[in-house]
Amino acid sequence: MIIGNGVDIIDNKRIEKSLKIKGFKKRLFTFNEIKQSKKYRNKTNYFAKRFAAKEAFVKSIGTGFRDNINFNDIEIYNNKKGSPKIKISQKIQDILKKKFKLKNYDIHLSLSDEKNHSIAFVILNRKK
Repeated sequence: MIIGNGVDIIDNKRIEKSLKIKGFKKRLFTFNEIKQSKKYRNKTNYFAKRFAAKEAFVKSIGTGFRDNINFNDIEIYNNKKGSPKIKISQKIQDILKKKFKLKNYDIHLSLSDEKNHSIAFVILNRKK
């Protein structure tokens, strides 16, 4: 059963400019995301997709970045097969339990990018 979905698209140039701002990466991305970025040639698109994924996720739960939710409460990583996944903090897990009465759920994430834009789509569904 689908509980929520969210989508976000971003102009990659916006992230490219922001990456030049001191402290931007640490404010929006986890230590592991920053560490993983070293493996990618196109840093702009790497970070743009993760930014879009975090925005899409908070849309899927219907909160946006409120209720003390921060970008660092959400981590985007790739599993062993390369599929993008979302890891959420205990704070967000507690919100899901309270708001949706969810203990068992799946978060599905799809990412894509082109030269100028990156997009993310998230589906949150209840496990049986």
